[in-house]
Amino acid sequence: MYYDTALAAPALADNANSALILGMGTGTYARQLKQYYPKMNITGVEIDQKITDLAGEYFDEPADIPVTTYDGRAWLAASHDKYDVIMVDAYQDITIPFQMSSTEFFTMVREHLNPGGVMVVNMNMISDGQGSINEALSDTIASVFGNGNTLTADVPNTTNRELFAKKPGSGSEENSMQQASKALNLRETTYERTGSEDLEWYMEEVASRFRKVNEPDSASTILTDDKAPVEVLGMHAIDQIIADEAGPYRQILKDEGFGGLLRAVQ
Repeated sequence: MYYDTALAAPALADNANSALILGMGTGTYARQLKQYYPKMNITGVEIDQKITDLAGEYFDEPADIPVTTYDGRAWLAASHDKYDVIMVDAYQDITIPFQMSSTEFFTMVREHLNPGGVMVVNMNMISDGQGSINEALSDTIASVFGNGNTLTADVPNTTNRELFAKKPGSGSEENSMQQASKALNLRETTYERTGSEDLEWYMEEVASRFRKVNEPDSASTILTDDKAPVEVLGMHAIDQIIADEAGPYRQILKDEGFGGLLRAVQ
């Protein structure tokens, strides 16, 4: 699942002592962090109090993790704390809050990271190509975090893609993330910090899925508070998915008529 792949974030970070989750939901990522990093200080922000209530009642959300009911960006604006890991999990398919997709927002997240800290963003829809929603988000984030500091990893058998962006620490801007993302380094760091052989070997598999986000150019779509057409870009993604899924059935209809179409969907 996507939160398993997202466990690469504390291994990519220079330290793994604290985490902030924007979009706490039912607390799955928090439980994962607590399992493997029991000493980590975790803070959650969730816009819907009903979700937080359900998380405690039905999903065993850890009672020792403070969760604030607030918009994630507004909460950041009022906070002065910094973290080693910040998870942005506020996107649901094409429902992307524009105020949490812009350079201004990601700059704010970067400012709340410790040196060497990592932001992980759960992008719920794999939408690729020029003008796609994921290209716009990736380019926007890369424009904030700098060249060589942004990676993605698709989650197998899902429509999720995890994006990791690192704030430069003691190393150079480029080498810091590239070195940490190598399979051997990721495995060694994971085992050193968690003692889990299962997670160590899984991180090697995650590392094989890493893809570097190239530096944005003049043709890139950079989302800002003044212009973040995430709804339009999301609808384009839906249109493309429908076209891809419907393509084979259009051909069956053309070749075999309605009878063939009915047989194909039975």
